[in-house]
Amino acid sequence: MAWALAVTQTIGFGVLYYAFGVFVKPMESELGWSRAETSAAFSLALLVSGLAALPVGRWFDRHGARALMTAGSIWGALLIWGWAHVQSLAAFYLLWAGLGLAMAMVLYEVAFAVLAVWFRRYRPRAMLVVTLMAGLASTIFVPLTTWLVQIIGWREALEILALIFALGTIPLHALVLRRRPEDIGQMPDGEYFEGGSAPPRQETSVGAREALRQPTFWWLTLGFALSRATSIALTAHMVPLLSEKGFTSALVALAVGAVGVVQLVGRLVYTPFSERVSLFQLSAAFMACYALGLLGLQLLPGMLGLWAFVLFFGLANGSISLAKPALIAETYGPQHYGTISGSMSSVVAIVQTLAPFAAGALHGLSGDYTLALWLFAMLAFLSAMAIWQARPKAALLQS
Repeated sequence: MAWALAVTQTIGFGVLYYAFGVFVKPMESELGWSRAETSAAFSLALLVSGLAALPVGRWFDRHGARALMTAGSIWGALLIWGWAHVQSLAAFYLLWAGLGLAMAMVLYEVAFAVLAVWFRRYRPRAMLVVTLMAGLASTIFVPLTTWLVQIIGWREALEILALIFALGTIPLHALVLRRRPEDIGQMPDGEYFEGGSAPPRQETSVGAREALRQPTFWWLTLGFALSRATSIALTAHMVPLLSEKGFTSALVALAVGAVGVVQLVGRLVYTPFSERVSLFQLSAAFMACYALGLLGLQLLPGMLGLWAFVLFFGLANGSISLAKPALIAETYGPQHYGTISGSMSSVVAIVQTLAPFAAGALHGLSGDYTLALWLFAMLAFLSAMAIWQARPKAALLQS
């Protein structure tokens, strides 16, 4: 199940998330849209995805992920195909609103909820398996999409991506996923009971209402909102941003792909350290790397600044994928994971939705990305401080 999710998350993020930046300039050239207008569509998708996270999480807690993720894969493939034939800005926005719902149904929020239910002792390893493969999404799909756009055009490239998405995710979600380990006679971590033996003690969990009354929940929400805003804004604008800095298309594609490779390093470092030090302190340190990467791009010359950005942004982007689910599962347990994670994501959505649009709008006002880079560097430092402050002052779990 973990390996199946690793494959579908790699394809899902590659097509629904990372490929967007490659299509920005070709769409603007053909359709005459501004950078702010194209960015607004991606922001709309993130808003819908975040607002849908709570009902999606509740559905997961009650029914599991099989039907949910299968339906999301079908829906997403149809909309990507529709994107290939879009002509008007209104239709483009409608398509991306629908793709936001697909994101909520098939990406990390639901995948990590599956892992929280199916794993306990091996949960960090399972999350590492999924995120290591998914970390290759930009490495695979940004160069692939760039190549497809160059040789056959952006519309035909989208049709091929829709086919890849459908064939790579629908069968695995439909055939591999199950609701809970108890449904097939297992316990978490794939273990079976021997006849007559008592089941191991269940992992304690905090209810959603109780979690929302705790300061830890709101500090974590603030920290992840600001870090996600930084991550999403820079990811959506990375290709045009680096191009504007004077780097060639080939070097930009290489750098974006290298971010994906460094993400793997971040996850490989984060996982073993998470078993030795406080998750709150470790996560705060990694979130600060966003700011270091942006400062490096601004203050260091040429190639040195570029590769400093790739290094620190990649480390932060890799760890954030593990930090949020690890902190939620450790702090609140698996029983209500979907609802608690969905509640946090719904709040995060309000902040992160503004990020790509704000970056595009600032670019339009100032003529370059300088103001946006300084703004998001500041937000990244604030996110690290919030996660540090989230450290519980007393035990939150109750039997």
